[in-house]
Amino acid sequence: MNFFSILHQSGATLARCGMLQTAHGAIDTPAFMPVGSQGTVKGLHPEEVQACGFQMILGNAYHLFLRPGHELIESLGGLHRFMQWEGGILTDSGGYQIVSLAKLCEITEEGVGFRSHINGDWHLLTPEKSMAIQVALGSDITVVLDHCPPFPCSASQARESVQRTTRWARRSADIQRKAHQAVFGIVQGGVFSELRKESAQMLLDINLDGFALGGLSLGEEKPAMLEMIDTVVQELPTDRPRYLMGVGLPEDLVEGVARGLDLFDCVIPTRHGRTGWLFTTTGRVLIKQAQYINDSCPVDADCGCPVCQKFSRAYLRHLFVANEMLGVRLNTIHNLWYYGSLMRGMRQAIRDNRFPEFRTEFYRRRVPEPNACEVLGQAVVD
Repeated sequence: MNFFSILHQSGATLARCGMLQTAHGAIDTPAFMPVGSQGTVKGLHPEEVQACGFQMILGNAYHLFLRPGHELIESLGGLHRFMQWEGGILTDSGGYQIVSLAKLCEITEEGVGFRSHINGDWHLLTPEKSMAIQVALGSDITVVLDHCPPFPCSASQARESVQRTTRWARRSADIQRKAHQAVFGIVQGGVFSELRKESAQMLLDINLDGFALGGLSLGEEKPAMLEMIDTVVQELPTDRPRYLMGVGLPEDLVEGVARGLDLFDCVIPTRHGRTGWLFTTTGRVLIKQAQYINDSCPVDADCGCPVCQKFSRAYLRHLFVANEMLGVRLNTIHNLWYYGSLMRGMRQAIRDNRFPEFRTEFYRRRVPEPNACEVLGQAVVD
């Protein structure tokens, strides 16, 4: 059985429906993966995550290596059993931490030397080490260690990251994995189209099961990000899954799907839930605002989630202002339900050959949003 199959292609766009076959079930694509960096989607029981419509989540090799340790997790039956998640798991290699924890890192050809943000211990994360961690965790999809350049960066810096990422991908692909594990390479190149093309083309020479687009949503303007997606998709084979890493506002997902992407992950729905931003069909609601003090309406009248079926905006505002943990949980459930519904709606629209209409309606219903800087500037680890 093929690891990835395309089941339907949109006639008017590059949007497509597919299926990933993993040892822990089939994954319908396009799919969004909630982030569970440390073996948990923050605040939720695994069954709650599944009830929101998700078949796969993301774990992080960097965080799980530092705490509690990949060898411990392997000794307890692997990450699926450890966290009692029955669906698929994709593990990120830890390459993004090169950017997010740059002050603690030192990059050489051998790998990334870094100090633990937990206790300051010095570690060396090589491509081989990253893969060994992911093999021990037993994830369904592993991702090669990459060199993710900062934004902004020069063309020479971006070229260096492309070349190093390619060399590291070759080293990673040579590591023996468990029989059920696939491996994805990462396309780098900053906001330079020719370097993105070069990166994708070089990865094609390596035996990879799928391809990820890394180094985006680091500060570049939205048109530049979309241009990089368009550029890379043209270079990648149509029979392999395409994964956009760490990008996840609702409009990003719609535009990514329209451009032929299959997988997405981001901390946005869970992080925004913890900071009181709730996603709805008409945009985002900042629940702490005073206008919701006596608002008896649900967050979104069109939402079928258990939060909107039972609780009012006034109650959710009260919980958030009172710093009650139930408020964070309910916000997170609502946001993930919204994301799950959005992905399900796009899959159905593709199957029904009406994705362009879905895309138009998605934007028609949205209203201008308040300033999101208050949320986007926060550095919360998911």
